[in-house]
Amino acid sequence: MTTQSPTPQSRPSNTGNPAAHNHATQGQSLDQALQQAGFYPRLVADVVDDALDGRECLSHLVHLETHFDRAEVRRHITVLVLTEDMLVITHVDDQQLDEAGEQIVAQISTESVPVAQIRSVVLSYMYSQPQDYKSSDPVRELTVSIAWSGGQRLDMGPASCGDPQCEADHGYSGTIAQEDIVLRISAEADGLQAVQDAKLFARALRAVNTGNPAPVQHATIPAPRPRSGVFSNRLSRGHQR
Repeated sequence: MTTQSPTPQSRPSNTGNPAAHNHATQGQSLDQALQQAGFYPRLVADVVDDALDGRECLSHLVHLETHFDRAEVRRHITVLVLTEDMLVITHVDDQQLDEAGEQIVAQISTESVPVAQIRSVVLSYMYSQPQDYKSSDPVRELTVSIAWSGGQRLDMGPASCGDPQCEADHGYSGTIAQEDIVLRISAEADGLQAVQDAKLFARALRAVNTGNPAPVQHATIPAPRPRSGVFSNRLSRGHQR
């Protein structure tokens, strides 16, 4: 993984490119969000555009994650793009091949999930000082969990009887959560607008998934060109602490 921050690249405006589609309900267009993230924006935009197969973007969610591993700073980006019939997921990571950081490769995976196969969209909210809550208070953190393949996450831990003096072995207890991808967006790390955009994306996804009219009307989507295969990858992403 490289310790060098990828240099944002300028990307000309292209109104005919689905990646440059502007959503009136979200704070930024997809192209603007990729530029702000600054993680190989031209490369990511081209990969997303190819994965869309000519479909028009209804809503998007761009999530850049940064965490520290000893002396290294690691970054990767996850891009969710919703169309009328597909959820397109793109994940981009990079890797440093030499100590000097001169040889770098980008590892990219894309997955296209029919919205009809999505089983659940779960939103988990976090508010500060709930005792003083007002309707105008923003969400401080939002976790978006999307499940479509039946994948499950098992969280295990030692079981206890509630007696702090008890030293007996009570085995283990745990919870099972159904999820294929999890993104956690916080106002502190990503900004309040990013949290709001994540809420709008989840709302648009629910609307398409349940067959309700989409929040914004769009032009007819051209028929996608055929593809030779599908690249599938299970993702579970969130801020590393």
